[in-house]
Amino acid sequence: MVRAVVQRVDGASVTVGDDEVGRIDGPGLLALVGVTHADAEPTARRLAQKIYDMRLFDAARFGRAEGPRELSAADLGLPVLVVSQFTLYADTRKGRRPTWDAAAPGPVAHPLVDVVAAELRDRGAYVATGRFGADMRVSLVNDGPVTIVIDVD
Repeated sequence: MVRAVVQRVDGASVTVGDDEVGRIDGPGLLALVGVTHADAEPTARRLAQKIYDMRLFDAARFGRAEGPRELSAADLGLPVLVVSQFTLYADTRKGRRPTWDAAAPGPVAHPLVDVVAAELRDRGAYVATGRFGADMRVSLVNDGPVTIVIDVD
């Protein structure tokens, strides 16, 4: 089950060392994406679609009086920052040290996180990304705050 923690943001960025490797400005989404061993490309594509189509934005804020009250990033053409996050599969049931046995190894996870980003781009989104496997620092302004977890089988 591919998993994402999605935050509605008013800007977000990711740096590696002193280099900013990804940034979105203004309203959009930050998607922290985790992959487990059984995930495959179709699941990653469905996750991207779910992220982009989730109605998380108030239409009135965007001057839309007609139509649905809540709109998706797809409806508004908003950007998405995608960051790989293997720690979403932490197992904390025992002791004080989490294990990440459920997280897929890099050779499995990396291509699937790339599929999520590619599917979002195919849908017309501007997509910024982190750097897979790097020690990243993510900065964001959570708007709302709105934070949801999306699991896709």
